[in-house]
Amino acid sequence: MNPLLELLKKEVAPAEGCTEPIAVAYAVSLAAELLDEEIQSMKLCLSGNIIKNALGVGIPGTGQSGLPIAAALGAVIPRSHRKLEILSGLSPDELEAANRLLARDVLQVELKETPEKLYIEARLQGPTTDVLVVIEREHTRVTKLLRNGEPVEQGREKADCEAEVVDDVASQLTLDGIYSFATEVALEDIEFLLEGVAMNKAISEEGLRGEYGLQVGRKMAQQSAVNLFGQDMATGIIAATAAASDARMAGSAMPVMTTAGSGNQGIACTLPVIALAERIGADEEKLARALALSNLVTVHIKQYIGRLSPLCGSGIAGGVGANSGIIYLMGGSLAQIKRGVQSTIASLSGMICDGAKATCALKISTGTNAAIQAATLAMNDISPSPSDGVIFDEVEDTIRNMERLVQEGLANTDSTILGIMLSKSGKET
Repeated sequence: MNPLLELLKKEVAPAEGCTEPIAVAYAVSLAAELLDEEIQSMKLCLSGNIIKNALGVGIPGTGQSGLPIAAALGAVIPRSHRKLEILSGLSPDELEAANRLLARDVLQVELKETPEKLYIEARLQGPTTDVLVVIEREHTRVTKLLRNGEPVEQGREKADCEAEVVDDVASQLTLDGIYSFATEVALEDIEFLLEGVAMNKAISEEGLRGEYGLQVGRKMAQQSAVNLFGQDMATGIIAATAAASDARMAGSAMPVMTTAGSGNQGIACTLPVIALAERIGADEEKLARALALSNLVTVHIKQYIGRLSPLCGSGIAGGVGANSGIIYLMGGSLAQIKRGVQSTIASLSGMICDGAKATCALKISTGTNAAIQAATLAMNDISPSPSDGVIFDEVEDTIRNMERLVQEGLANTDSTILGIMLSKSGKET
């Protein structure tokens, strides 16, 4: 299989609910299945980024938000094989069982001091058994599975080997290579991307109908005396994209197609492309190739800003990915796509991530607007010059230096943001 196709198939996957708390539920479910007896204690040790992205987000089908209910659901739902779709089909009885478990006060959550941005350690204890599950670097990458101190099959070696192969492919991505792949790959190989079109459109339409979160997309789409937005194409695209995030962050039980481990990134990099394709009448092949481009560009950007990061992956990486797909649909060249990437990064590079919550829809709407704006400039052969801020002459240098911005310039940003968030509830560490 073509390495880029393999990467694309791995990085584009369905999920129900925000991937950080759902990954916690997955880890706890693995542990509970191995425990196979009454839970007497449940301890979670989590990286700051996991806590940051799970504090305020709605959990599908529960009417609740945050880590406790996600962890408790994992403990009572024996469906770890569903991975990030573990909450699909959640029943009232399962929700009641999870709430009963929380009422027993068996859950303890601690901040884990670790260099890994994505780290989940779940330890469950029963009368005779102790189970430890560790997930690192990726939301379903199990690196440790111990029962009473003894390793259980499917642990570290297999996960490490698979991750190294994918990391190697991702680390060698370039816009040139992505463009060549997206425009030359056989259509039947990327038709699976069209499965995500119906999925992401459905949650967008739900967000436009319902009063979810801040109703960013819904209010942009509605015409009223207090709405300064018109009914133009750009507004429709931005509203459709933001509405999906409105619904998802408020706990909609509808699944989304994720990109690089994030549903909001999947929304941000695909829905603008889907919405534009509909409006200009692009055929399925053109849409599939545009989605291959937008998804892989998003993965490329994420390789440098990090799987979990002080920078907003949905706004920045998703916005850059959407911009590339938009330009392709508009008939733009590779050179114009590179111009668009430069302008989108120039516009969005300072957008921070302060967790998964209702205001993600605001950031996604901003990112989509920037993508459309940058595409308009690119199609007119306009882009920033190397004398402008973080922009370099070569687009790959601009992208690579996003890593330097994160590692050097924003080294303490995550801990500061988490401290601010926890201070509101008196839990600052």
